[in-house]
Amino acid sequence: MARFAANLSMMFTEVPFMARFKAARAAGFRAVEYLFPYAEDKDAIAAELKARGLTQALFNMPPGDWEAGERGLASLPGRETEFHAGVATALAYAEALGCTQLHAMAGLCQPGVSRERQQATYVANIQYAADQAAQKGILVLIEPINSRDMPGYFLSTQVQAEALLEVIDRPNVKIQLDLYHCQIMEGDLTRTIDRLWGKFSHIQVASVPERHEPDQGEVNYPWLFDYLDAKGYNGFLGCEYRPRGNTEAGLGWFAPWAEKE
Repeated sequence: MARFAANLSMMFTEVPFMARFKAARAAGFRAVEYLFPYAEDKDAIAAELKARGLTQALFNMPPGDWEAGERGLASLPGRETEFHAGVATALAYAEALGCTQLHAMAGLCQPGVSRERQQATYVANIQYAADQAAQKGILVLIEPINSRDMPGYFLSTQVQAEALLEVIDRPNVKIQLDLYHCQIMEGDLTRTIDRLWGKFSHIQVASVPERHEPDQGEVNYPWLFDYLDAKGYNGFLGCEYRPRGNTEAGLGWFAPWAEKE
């Protein structure tokens, strides 16, 4: 049975962030994810999760200066100390929120820095994060992001991510398989799922090409949901999409899986 997590950075934005937990639970979700929790007190978030009976499925480690356009630190030479501090912050939040998965954003390709140097930095940083996270039973996820939405991002394809897993060589590092990004960059979603089986621990969904609810566009998500069920996928399906209009009005697709109180 598919387990969906509402992405509170994109969904239920009709209300303030801390009110989105209640809105997600009222809509029938039993889990949530979001980009970053660091603007809020971790104990306040934990209390809200407990009050609503929600599981924290995933969030990202600190990404650097997001407002200035930074999109992660893991592959940026010279920023290792900042990345390490971000790992500690993320793990403190993960422990408080009962979250067992953290995504480490790779960052953008740096002018004047060779790809080889960025990759070496990325591998070393992910290994560090994984070793720290392993002490707390937490997975570190790496996610390819398409080059149309995020030009210049260091990690953009599943093929690249799969090769990096071999070099990183840590059992608690997995792929965050975003089917929206994958469809744009590579397609062949079913065979990609088959090839990567056992190498990913979280899936995200959105329509292609507009990144709206997964009930329109070029991807047959109902078929993929059934396929994943049949294969025995037991992770979360993160709904990282921008609603076409009001969030609740667009949840007709979710009705078969909603667990309302």
